[in-house]
Amino acid sequence: MKFVRRRRDPVEVNLTPLIDVVFLLLIFFMVSTTFETRQALELTLPESETGAALETAPVTLVVTAKGDYRLGERTLSADALAGAMDERASQAREHGLVLEADARAAHADVVRALDRAGALDIRQVRIATREIQSSTTQAERP
Repeated sequence: MKFVRRRRDPVEVNLTPLIDVVFLLLIFFMVSTTFETRQALELTLPESETGAALETAPVTLVVTAKGDYRLGERTLSADALAGAMDERASQAREHGLVLEADARAAHADVVRALDRAGALDIRQVRIATREIQSSTTQAERP
């Protein structure tokens, strides 16, 4: 006896509804998410209680609050900094580099100066600070 076999339709997975649901979830999360913008940290930099006077004459690089640089008596822009530091690199390698950054100077300006010093193989870099002006002395502090 011969049985008649039913012809089966091939099984398909329709992905269109799945894609629609994922797309709607994506839109929902995009609309309902709040993005927090980070504010810059307000820091008062830096003060030091234990500072030592320098014995040699290092190269002094000043970073102003406006983002300009002063190397010796010359005022420089960010673009001219590399050339001026190249001229004084041998002295800075021998005696060191002192970086005097204004407390309101942008961090990027200070990093630019440190990066340039690193590129010139200046290993002795000091960051100048000012002494704390306080009425309490070390012995009076708890």
